[in-house]
Amino acid sequence: MACTSPRLFSSLFGDPVASRLQSLSTFQLNFSSRQGNISKSKHVLIVSRKLSGLTDLLFNRRGRDQEQSKWQHKHARLNPGKVSPRLPIPEHILKPPYVNSRHVPEVASGSQIHDAEGIACMRASGQLAARVLEYAGTLVKPGITTDEIDKAVHKMIIDAGAYPSPLGYGQFPKSVCTSVNECICHGIPDSRPLEDGDIVNIDVTVYLNGYHGDTSKTFFCGNTPEEANQLVKVTEESLHKAITICGPRVEFKKIGETINDYADKFHYGVVQQFVGHGVGKVFHSDPMILHFRNNKPGRMVIGQTFTIEPMLTIGSIDPVMWNDNWTVVTADGSLSAQFEHTLLITENGVEILTQC
Repeated sequence: MACTSPRLFSSLFGDPVASRLQSLSTFQLNFSSRQGNISKSKHVLIVSRKLSGLTDLLFNRRGRDQEQSKWQHKHARLNPGKVSPRLPIPEHILKPPYVNSRHVPEVASGSQIHDAEGIACMRASGQLAARVLEYAGTLVKPGITTDEIDKAVHKMIIDAGAYPSPLGYGQFPKSVCTSVNECICHGIPDSRPLEDGDIVNIDVTVYLNGYHGDTSKTFFCGNTPEEANQLVKVTEESLHKAITICGPRVEFKKIGETINDYADKFHYGVVQQFVGHGVGKVFHSDPMILHFRNNKPGRMVIGQTFTIEPMLTIGSIDPVMWNDNWTVVTADGSLSAQFEHTLLITENGVEILTQC
């Protein structure tokens, strides 16, 4: 669960361009909604097209001429469902410091590098997150609502003595993110039943003993079309290819290069506005992990933990945000898939903390 911030743009492009970008777009970490930017559409807040045009120019994003994807002829576009009330948390559960704040926390500066005790805690939180995600995937079937999945995940997390990290993060109302079909990320669980042929990303983060473990996976619902199957397969493969190049002193930009190169082989788009991030005692910190080709400086350090979480699309990579200030979908309604792991850099390479 992460997105870009003005600080990311500044480090990537330099201050003059960063200032220009910030003036062109409302698409920032806190997803602030300004009344003047609400589109005539009932459901969405459109991200500035000037921003997407500039990123196209800088990163040579492949052209896409289609007004609509073939997927739209098979499934209706997503619409917001009813969101049920926030679920309670027992008093004895340790809560992260942002829970009672109405604002999205700033991305913490500095990497999160752990000693032996911290690594043990990160392994525990990562293992729990992985088990919760595996369980959530068993619930995916036609007819179940994402709200029902959220309730089941919420119970499993608190029964394990942990806190569901998304709940209350910048007023996010649920314990897990569920992103269906064209939803790129940060979908809010609601009353919409999953349909045969849907794909759904479930993004789980748990806060256990003061440490966050963060992971996500895209699941199939019923009989899915081949175009969806391939997108999901390639997205997962792109994550694992990126993981294999990680290790001490490796440049972070190699991650984006690896993912982008692999996505290009299948003519998929790589979403640029959302990033991986440092994770540990703090939910989101440096380094920001870009999933596309870039020249961002920085190298991996032993004991460091961070996420890689590529989002690939069949069509447009331009994001459109609903007026709930969280849900982000592709501009053309084309499919999007995501996979995520929390990683630890070790003396010998890299360890995946969020796998069963």
